[in-house]
Amino acid sequence: MLVKKKQGIAYLTLNRPEVLNTINGEMLEQLRHLLDALRSDDTIRAIIITGSGSRAFSAGADIGFFSRASALEVRDRAHLAVDVYSRIETLGKVVVAAINGYALGGGLELAEACTLRIAVNGARLGHPEVRIGAVAGWGGTTRLPRLIGKGRAAELLLTGRMITAEEALHMGLLNRVVAPEKLLSEAEALLEEIFSQAPLAVKMTWEALHRGLDLSIDESARLGADYFGLVASTGDFREGTFSFIKKKKPLFRGR
Repeated sequence: MLVKKKQGIAYLTLNRPEVLNTINGEMLEQLRHLLDALRSDDTIRAIIITGSGSRAFSAGADIGFFSRASALEVRDRAHLAVDVYSRIETLGKVVVAAINGYALGGGLELAEACTLRIAVNGARLGHPEVRIGAVAGWGGTTRLPRLIGKGRAAELLLTGRMITAEEALHMGLLNRVVAPEKLLSEAEALLEEIFSQAPLAVKMTWEALHRGLDLSIDESARLGADYFGLVASTGDFREGTFSFIKKKKPLFRGR
């Protein structure tokens, strides 16, 4: 993994370009360690995850390992990946997947765990696991239907078909598709837009959205109401409502 920090953003780059940034155990352990460190780093407001080189974000899991691993070892690796990807969703900070090429299998599952996804117009995405007799067991069977709906997810998961970035955008799997040279700048621009909002409101909005997906409609709505009540205790809420009434730009301080 390559790590860079700039202006409140941590850039994490999957760095195995010689094998299309396939994800092995060492990379998962590194990512877990980095996420735990970034969680408590108050200088970092958001994270961008991308792949090294121009061909792939990540072509998936290390199939070489699976071809020789026992069933128990396969399960343990899957549990490690699920644990790491769950950390992304619950980090308390916005995480953007900047997809610079192929995003397949475990690589796409990594992107699915991120808050937002931006891809270059030449990217190809898919879950080819069934084509090698496997299951999308790093979170794909859980997150993909939540992102694009059960029917479309079933088609992709059961056929193993790759789709273009434009198709993924139409399905709702991607937020934006851009030219390769604009990938990181577009991700940064999106984060700047989010940074201009009240930080605690952004954090609580994501938590309400993420946690509410696993609840009934009534329970989810009540959870949103609870978060609304919590954020009403912040100075930023007072600043935002006062500024709206006075028709001036609010100055949020993150408290």
